[in-house]
Amino acid sequence: MLPPTAARRRPPHRSQHRSQGRPRPASLAAGLGLALATSVLAALPAAAAPAAPAAAARAGESRVDLARWDSTRQLATGAVRGAKVKRGKVAFAARGGARRLGGTTYDVASWTSRWTAPGLDFTQLIASWEARTPGNSLVEIKVRGRDAAGKRSSWDVLGRWAENDQHVRSTSLGAQADDLARVDVDTWSAAAPAGLRSYQVRVALLRQTRTRAVPSVDAVHVMTSRVPKGGTVATSAPGVARGTVLDVPRFSQMTHAGHYPRWGGGGQAWCSPTSTSMVLGHYGALPRRKAYSWVPAGHPDPVVDHAARRTYDHRYRGTGNWAFNTAYAAPRAGNAFVTRLTSLREAEQLIAAGIPVVASVSFRAGQLTGAPISSTAGHLLVIVGFTADGDVVVNDPAARTRAGVRRTYDRGQFENVWLPTSGGLAYVIHDAEHPLPPSSGSW
Repeated sequence: MLPPTAARRRPPHRSQHRSQGRPRPASLAAGLGLALATSVLAALPAAAAPAAPAAAARAGESRVDLARWDSTRQLATGAVRGAKVKRGKVAFAARGGARRLGGTTYDVASWTSRWTAPGLDFTQLIASWEARTPGNSLVEIKVRGRDAAGKRSSWDVLGRWAENDQHVRSTSLGAQADDLARVDVDTWSAAAPAGLRSYQVRVALLRQTRTRAVPSVDAVHVMTSRVPKGGTVATSAPGVARGTVLDVPRFSQMTHAGHYPRWGGGGQAWCSPTSTSMVLGHYGALPRRKAYSWVPAGHPDPVVDHAARRTYDHRYRGTGNWAFNTAYAAPRAGNAFVTRLTSLREAEQLIAAGIPVVASVSFRAGQLTGAPISSTAGHLLVIVGFTADGDVVVNDPAARTRAGVRRTYDRGQFENVWLPTSGGLAYVIHDAEHPLPPSSGSW
């Protein structure tokens, strides 16, 4: 995703559909609501020795690397201050500093990775995490980079996040465009076309002073990529998942139109939490009734209302923050992260392993035959399988009802509204019973 600031401007209806690879013209932003209403990774070892990226051999193809710190051994390669690494997680142990946020004083501990060189000069970085934040606690994720000449950027905040909103409102922090890079909601983009050579990621664990909450982080994922702008891609040959369709429940975002304006207003604004909820349902990992008892009786699929509330970004004012969605899903399914896939053949590997894929697409009229919406500047849906001929079977939450959610899209059309627009952006959510298959870098 390489959208300029204009691509993140919120249209009047606060749609969560976002521009994923080109500017969103003012006319499109203003009219998107009408269009929608009418047609609507195998774990890497220590950061010092990352695995080779899934680098494409031919010029013009996407290059992607996902570094993962998700075991005691991997997390122990980082530096801690006031935290301890034990049993596969980083947990708050003692006050390593103090911070005042929103009128509340927090004790702060932290974990910082080593400098990590992914093996490509990357132009974008997206971090995701798996964390628990009991009581009045939160996590804050920062990143800084270094270019080929060795110049370092400042530390930029990618997000402040908590599991619930009783004490803390999860939020991104704006552009912070002061030196080598800038933040665009969930994406850290290099200022220069040459990109950056290496990075560090830091996770701060904050808890209200004089309380005993123990915030912790089970995993940190950092996806770096160099994605060509625009163009078209050749259709990939069908792979290992031909004829395989997973049993993923079907939810429609449009049945929530008008729900909870303070969390985006449902309908066209909730494709991301609706897609995330469908994948959680596949694993039997949806929240229990007690968690969403605040949703009035009669609301269809109240788990979607709950997911929208828990993924809402209070600065961006939408539920489409990619990392917030995987952070919401992670403690429920067990594992979740944001990455990019280089073709549908990689998605097929995941489907063959029983893992649905949430994909970010963007298209104009006529580019995706059979879609329930005529066009979108950014939309999330779930890849659930493939036909015997290799076409893509999806659960598209933009359908007006549950009955219309299951769709089949032409393989070539789908790759061209996914790979050149969002760079193959995907959420990968899985449980222990569905481990990741081998990969060369995207997971």
